[in-house]
Order: sequence, then structure tokens, then C-alpha cells
Amino acid sequence: MDSILEIQRQRHEEVERFERALYTLLSRPLSSHEVNLQNEHKASEILDRISSRFVELDSLYQDEDARKAELDTLSAPAQHNNLDEFYSRLVKIQEHYNKYPDSMPVGFDLEIASFLDEPGQEEEDYEEEDSIALLFSGEEGYGKYLDLYANHTAYNNLKNIGKRPAYLQYLDLLLAAYTGPVHSDLPRETRCTKDFESYIKSLHSYLLSFTKRTQPLVDVDSRQRNAAMEFDKKWEAHEIPGWEDPPDSKSQANGTESSGIWCSACQKHYSKQTVYDAHLTSKKHIKAVAKQASSGEPPANPNGPTHPEVPINPTQSSTKLRIRNSAYYTYLTTDLLSSLVPILNETKSNVERRFSLTAREREQELLDQAKKPAAPPPTAAADGATEEDEEEERIYNPLKLPLGWDGKPIPYWLYKLHGLGVEYRCEICSDHVYMGRKNFDRHFQESRHAFGMRALGLPNTKHFHEITRIEDALALAEKLKQEGRHEIFEQETMEELEDDEGNVYNRKTYDDLKKQGLI
Repeated sequence: MDSILEIQRQRHEEVERFERALYTLLSRPLSSHEVNLQNEHKASEILDRISSRFVELDSLYQDEDARKAELDTLSAPAQHNNLDEFYSRLVKIQEHYNKYPDSMPVGFDLEIASFLDEPGQEEEDYEEEDSIALLFSGEEGYGKYLDLYANHTAYNNLKNIGKRPAYLQYLDLLLAAYTGPVHSDLPRETRCTKDFESYIKSLHSYLLSFTKRTQPLVDVDSRQRNAAMEFDKKWEAHEIPGWEDPPDSKSQANGTESSGIWCSACQKHYSKQTVYDAHLTSKKHIKAVAKQASSGEPPANPNGPTHPEVPINPTQSSTKLRIRNSAYYTYLTTDLLSSLVPILNETKSNVERRFSLTAREREQELLDQAKKPAAPPPTAAADGATEEDEEEERIYNPLKLPLGWDGKPIPYWLYKLHGLGVEYRCEICSDHVYMGRKNFDRHFQESRHAFGMRALGLPNTKHFHEITRIEDALALAEKLKQEGRHEIFEQETMEELEDDEGNVYNRKTYDDLKKQGLI
């Protein structure tokens, strides 16, 4: 059974069985997002196994010497009609297949069955065997949404970016990559910093990992290689917009820097002739010339040409490399974001929906998702019912309204009534945006606003209700102090209480709300 011909035949049979399993897997009707993603990952594993078999077959076919030796052994010479070797091997093959009727190696059928196993048949088994769920965080929702909170924090920590965007505004900035390079609105000085290089590398790494996890059948690496080759061509041709060299760098490229403003005594380069002439009378230059003369080196000619061996500035070369890396990862990130626009839109809609829920409703939603069993794939007998269920699952939501407790968009009149399309920004809460007047009024007694007021050294009392700007809060505090209202600033001796939802109140406010039945 170690014959090279038998090994080739066996590999061909394995490939055929894998192809049939792949067809069976991909021909299943569409069901839930989780089951479809599991099928795609299994199909990717099958394709990897088929590829490995083809690589082995290619090496076997390339080994012509072993094939020729095998054929010579089995073929009888023309003058002798000796088929002993042929029949001896035939007997071994028959004995082997009588003992092992299946021609495949032991465990191959179990491997095929593991790919075609229908997920969701038993809830406990499904939870134990669902390795795909471990690839995603809770915020990603089994690959439905992006988890960009860490990248959002890193972006807000960049310098000179202007106004710090909230998470929803940050998602809008990434959605702008559909029309142009991502973060092209930032000044070039910011995009050339080391912090931006680290940020854009981290963003690219996450998006590449997310794309591979959610699209296992897409050759993302080949697409990124093509984008990298395209970037190299455009970078050499200076066709990458927004990354042009500043005027100083252009003058260096045109030869101004190498035109002869090098002082060999001071070992320093001067970009302008006037600056070079001015430094000739300085004490530092005179001492450097004297030291050079005493050491026996020839003095430099101030009016002569540049020193032929101008040393390379390592700081300048590292800066150029950092700028190129930033432009490179920005280009690749833009390419990834262009394919993730639908998921970005779904992420934004999910964030807006969660803004309309209370803390208790969010907890209940997480519990329902944890208890919800995976739906088994539909059978052929229930195709009609499955199509009807799929039609019901398709939600028509052209206005991108937040989803209610039942998973359907809330009525438009309710959306307008609560003003969920109106943004309210609170500077005290680190420029956090609240959708709707109800959420905005409620946030003044929540922990985020109370923490911001505590950071300013101000009490979170009713006097500061409706105050969202730090400047206004400090001005009001100063006015209250001038009026002699010092009792409201006794923050250290003020007792604070917390309700079931995590909102912090002082003792008086807590007692008043409890009497009114609001807690």
C-alpha cells in the first residue's frame, strides 16, 4: 500500500470527497447569521485541506523517477511474460480491502462528518463546540458589528485634531473613507507624528483581523498585497494625495541642501547662506576652527563647495520612514474600510439603538441573547415555512430608526416625539452626545455627568442643571460663591447614594426622588 500510484489515487479520492462535502455545505439554504458564518469557516477549512492535497499531488507527479521505477516494477519485460510482481501486489491490495472495506484512512469519514454536522441540534453540544463564537468579543455580536472603542480612544488622544469626536462621529469619519482616504481631514503635521503611525497601524491590524474572521472565504491577503503594490507605484510617482513633501523637503530634493553650506569645523549643515555667514563670527565656530587647526586637519573653506561626504541625518531618514509607513497603512486601511461600509452602517445603527435603551433594558437584552438557542438549519420539508420566516426577518428601515424592544423600528412619530434625531452635546461629560431630550435630561443625574462635575470640583446639584459647558459651570459656581451660597460646595461632607441603575445622588436629592416614587 506504499505504492506511489496508490498514494496518488487515494489523494484524488480524498479531494473528490472533500469537494462533495464542500458542495453539500454551501448548498444549504440561508438561515441565521451565526449558522452561515459557521458554514463559511468550515468551507474555508475544507478548501485548505483540498489545497494541501493538491500540493502533495503536484510533488508526487513531479517525482518522475519514483513513478518510472514503480511502472518498471509492475511491467513485465517483453521477452518474459512474468507477472509475479503484479499479482503479488494485487493479492496484498485485495487482502487490505477485505480487512478495511473503506479505502480512506482511519478517521477520514469522521473528519468529513464533522464538517457536515448540523449545528444547533442540541443546545449544550452547540455551546461547547462553537469555537467561532470565541473569535469575537461581546461588542462585535458574532461578527455583526465592529468594536472600535479602543481605536476611538487612541484617535482622541492624538494632538492637533481639533474637536474630539464622540463615538458616533468617529464612525462617520471612518465612513468617509468610502469617498476618499481615511482621516484626510487631519493636518499633515498630525498625520506625520509617531502617535498617528501607531494609531493607524492598530486600526489596520484590527480591521484586517475582523475581515478575515467575518469573511473566511475571501482572499484578503491577496487583496492587501495588490493594494500594497499599487501604493508603491503611486508613492514613487508622488501620486498619493495629502502626503506631499513640505517646501523645505522640496528644496532639499532640488539640490539647495547640497549646494555648499556645510561647516566641516562645526560638523553642521546650514540651510541658508545668511545663517551660515552669521555663525562664522560666533565663539563656537572660532573654537572649532582652532581645534581643527591644532589637530592638523585642513580648515574648511566657508565660500567653497559643500563637503563631499555630508553625513546622513538619521533623524531625517527615520522621519521619512515614519511618514511613508503612515501613508502606507492609511492606504491599506482605506481599502479595508471600503469593503466594510455595510458593517459600519450596521454598527452605527446598533449604537444609536442602544442609546435609546435604559441600563436595565440593555442587561435584559444581553441575558436574552445568552439564553437564545441557535436555530437548527432548515430541512427540505420546511422550505416554504423557512421562506416566510426569512421574509418576516427582513426589516424595512429606510429612515434608520432605532429598534424597539421587539427588534423592529420604532414608529416615526415616536422617534419625532422623543426627539431622537436631535443631538445634545455635554462638554462636562467629555463631549459625549445624547440623542433625544429625554436622554439628555436624564444624564444630569447619571454617573458620567456626576464624575465630570466631581473632576471640576463642583457639586452636582440642581443649581447646575442644564449647564453643559465647563466655562458656564465655573462661572455659575463663582457667582454662587459671591452670593454667599457656600453650603452647596461642602462636597467632602456631602453623603452620596447610588440607585439600582448606578446613578449617583446626594442624600437630599435621593430622599426627594424616593418620596416621589422615581427610584
